[in-house]
Amino acid sequence: MLIQAIMTAPAITVGPKTPVAEAAKIMLDHRISGLPVVDAGGKLVGIVSEGDFLRRGELSTERKRSWLLEFLTSPGKIADEYVRSHGRSVDQVMTLEVRTISPGSTVEDAVDMMEEYGIKRLPVVSDGKVVGIVCRSDLLRALTLFLPTKTALAKDEEIQDAIVAELARQSWSRNGFIKVKVINGVAELSGTIFDERERLAAKVAAENVPGVKYVSDQIAWIDPYLGVAIPAPTEPGKPE
Repeated sequence: MLIQAIMTAPAITVGPKTPVAEAAKIMLDHRISGLPVVDAGGKLVGIVSEGDFLRRGELSTERKRSWLLEFLTSPGKIADEYVRSHGRSVDQVMTLEVRTISPGSTVEDAVDMMEEYGIKRLPVVSDGKVVGIVCRSDLLRALTLFLPTKTALAKDEEIQDAIVAELARQSWSRNGFIKVKVINGVAELSGTIFDERERLAAKVAAENVPGVKYVSDQIAWIDPYLGVAIPAPTEPGKPE
């Protein structure tokens, strides 16, 4: 899936000289956590987010240091922090280095960038101009299009084959020790595992197959030190 299919467009933007108070109000009114900053020609020059408003003089949350750290910190850095905590316009508090993405990039590219740089939003830029923005909420919205909302009807044999095929694709279950049996839409998982984390992974794999009404966990865990099989824990809420 491409970014252009899920991005929010047009993006709500502000100019460099927009007052901080106005930018904050725009974010609150539109329930967004960040704004691309563009010049008169629509070129991206920075981004301002909620994080840029955390250390503010009005909130008495300016960064404070012990006298020793204050002595060791350069005057330039302290001056820069003063500007960010007391600046009145967006260009004085915004982040200059902005990670961007193109409309033709994939959703996977966006997720990789968000994870790598620890960011929540990416301005979408084409020919140097901001044409949209993609946020984590856009990814969630796209996810809802793929998650099943209703249980599909399927034959038990088809469901069973689908679960077995999914397990066969996963490196943690290719040993074939996990067995599957489906009766009236209830998928019973049995067999053995050597790592407890495989239990939940197998259950998730079965739950994602259309037609599965319930997953019954009958998998035994083999203690790697004693070689003793530990039965599956009692399942709460099992349907009659």
